[in-house]
Amino acid sequence: MKTIDNFDFNNKRALIRVDFNVPLNNNLEVTDTTRIVAAKPTIIKILEDGGSCVLMTHLGRPKGPEDKFSLKHIVDTVQDIIGVNVKFVNDCVGSEVEAAANDLKSGEILLLENLRFHPEEKAGDPGFAEALSKLGDIYVNDAFGTAHRAHASTAVVADHFPENKCFGYLLAQEIVSIKKVLETGEKPVLAVLGGAKVSSKITIIENILDKVDHLIIGGGMTFTFIKAQGGSIGDSICEDDKMDLALDILKQAKQKGVQVHLPTDVIAADAFDNNANTQVCDVTAIPDGWQGLDAGPNSVKRFGEVVNESKTILWNGPLGVFEMESFAKGTIALGDAIAEATANGAFSLVGGGDSVAAVKQFGFEKAVSYVSTGGGAMLESLEGKVLPGIAAINK
Repeated sequence: MKTIDNFDFNNKRALIRVDFNVPLNNNLEVTDTTRIVAAKPTIIKILEDGGSCVLMTHLGRPKGPEDKFSLKHIVDTVQDIIGVNVKFVNDCVGSEVEAAANDLKSGEILLLENLRFHPEEKAGDPGFAEALSKLGDIYVNDAFGTAHRAHASTAVVADHFPENKCFGYLLAQEIVSIKKVLETGEKPVLAVLGGAKVSSKITIIENILDKVDHLIIGGGMTFTFIKAQGGSIGDSICEDDKMDLALDILKQAKQKGVQVHLPTDVIAADAFDNNANTQVCDVTAIPDGWQGLDAGPNSVKRFGEVVNESKTILWNGPLGVFEMESFAKGTIALGDAIAEATANGAFSLVGGGDSVAAVKQFGFEKAVSYVSTGGGAMLESLEGKVLPGIAAINK
C-alpha cells in the first residue's frame, strides 16, 4: 500500500482530496471538527517535508454555487486546527486557481472552493479531473468518507498521476482497520450489528459470515428475526417481507459455525417516547401495544460476556433508541464492554453513522481502537465492495 511515507514532498506540491464535509450551524460555524482534525497528520507530514498542500473537498449538497456551502466559512477553523495560515481561492479549476497553486511556497496551504459547485465533479468528468490534476505534483487521497464515490476528485484525477499517487494517513488507517476485521484480526472475531432494519445490513451480514466467530444482532432489526422464529413482538418495528431472509441468515450462520446472539429480553415501552411507561419483557413475549426499544438486562449481560471473549470487534449500529435517555442503557453498556475489551488488548473498530454518533455522545471515542470517518464507505467496505477511491490509487 503506497502511503505518503513512500514520498519525499520537498519542493513538491501535494494535491490532497480531504473530507471537510463538516456540519455548520445557522451562523455557518463548524460544529464538529473531527474530519479536519483527522486530516491534520497527513498535511503536517507534507509541510514538514518541505512541501506545500492544495486541499480539495466538497461541502454539503449544493445545487451549483451557493454561499452557505462555500468553503470560505471553514477557513478559520482549518487554520486553527492545522496551526498554519490557509489561503483560499474562490473556485477549484481555471487559470486563477492554477496561478494560486503555482504561487505556493514550501510550508503553505491553499484551500479550493467547493468541488460540488461544478456538476462535473459528481459526474466523474475526465476534463474536470484533468483540470484538477494541474494543481499538484503528487496526488494524495485522504478522504475515506467519499472513497466509495467514482467522482472526479476521488478516482478519475488519480489517472493523471500514474506513479505519483498515494494514500494519506487517515485513509491508510481506515483500510488497515477494516482489513483487521475482515482478514487479519486475531480470533475470536465478533461483529455487533444494530440499527432498525435488516434490509440495510443484509449484504454486510452475508459478507462477514465467513469471517466472524460471533454475531450479535441488536436494535430494531432484532424483531424481524424474533417474529420469523415465531415470537410475539407486540408493536415493535419489523420488516415482515424480510422474515424468510432472517431465517436464511440464521441457517447460513449455523452452517458456517458462527454463533448468533439475539437479545433474550428487551426494555419495552407503551409509546415511542422517552417518558413512556416501560417494562422488561422476554423478547419473544412482548404484549400488544408495547414495543421493544432497548436491550434488556439479561441480554446486556450476555452480550458483555461475548465481547469480553473476543479479540477483534466490529461495532456497527446501536442496541436501542439511544437518542432517548430511557433507552440508551443497552448501547452504553455495550460501549463499556467494548472499551474494557479494548483496554485488555482487543482491537475494536466502530463504523456507521449511528454507532459513531453513540460513541461520541457517550464519550467512548478514545476508549476504542478506531472510529471510522466514513459512513457509506465503511458499509460498502464491509459488504466486500472495492471502493473506487481506493482502487484508483492501487491501479
